[in-house]
Amino acid sequence: MENGYPTTHAMTPEPRSMSAILERLKGGDRRSIGKSNEVVAMVLKDPGLFDDLFSGLAAADPVIQMRSADAAEKVTAVHPEYLLPYKESLLEFFVNVEQAEVRWHVAPMLARLRLSKSEQAAVIDVLTGYMNDRSSIVKTMAMQALYDLAERYEALRPVALSHIKELVAIGTPAMKARGKKLLTKLNRLTTASTRTGFSAGAPKPAG
Repeated sequence: MENGYPTTHAMTPEPRSMSAILERLKGGDRRSIGKSNEVVAMVLKDPGLFDDLFSGLAAADPVIQMRSADAAEKVTAVHPEYLLPYKESLLEFFVNVEQAEVRWHVAPMLARLRLSKSEQAAVIDVLTGYMNDRSSIVKTMAMQALYDLAERYEALRPVALSHIKELVAIGTPAMKARGKKLLTKLNRLTTASTRTGFSAGAPKPAG
C-alpha cells in the first residue's frame, strides 16, 4: 500500500482461496445486496482490503460480482483515490461486462477516475455504450456519470449534453426527470464558464 491506498493492480480473477471479504458476499441472489454494507464498513476501516474486494468484480459467481461492485462503488464514493491503481482494469475489463447490476455501479466509479484526454474519450465510449443497455437503471447511472465527468472536464460538456438530451427524449419518466435536472445544471455550467472566459479577457462574440 502507498499513500493510504493499494498499489497498482490489473484486473485479476477471483482468488483460488476466497478471501473473507468475498465470503461475506456469497449467498442469495442479485435481488439483495446481502452483507455488502458490512463489507463497506470493513474496507473503510482497513483500506488494504480493497484489493480483495475489487477482485470480486471479476468473480465467476454473479452474486459476488454484483455485491463486490456495490461495495466498491460505496467505498470509492468516500475514497475515490482507491480506484487509481485499478484505472486500467476499469477502462478495459468493463467495456464488455454484461451484468446490468455491475454496470450501474461501474458507471459512477468511471466518473471518479482522474483521466487524460485519451482516457476521457475511452470512458465516454463505455458510458455511451451503457446508455444502450436494456436496463433503465444502467442508462440512468450512465447519464449521471456523463454529467459528473462534464462537471469536471469542460471539454466533455457538449457530448454529455447531446447524449443526455437523447435519453430525455426517449427515456422512462424517471429518466426524463433526472435528465432534465442534469441538463439544467449543464446549461448553468456552460453559461458560468462562458462568463468566466469573458471576464478573463476572452473576446466576446460579434453582435
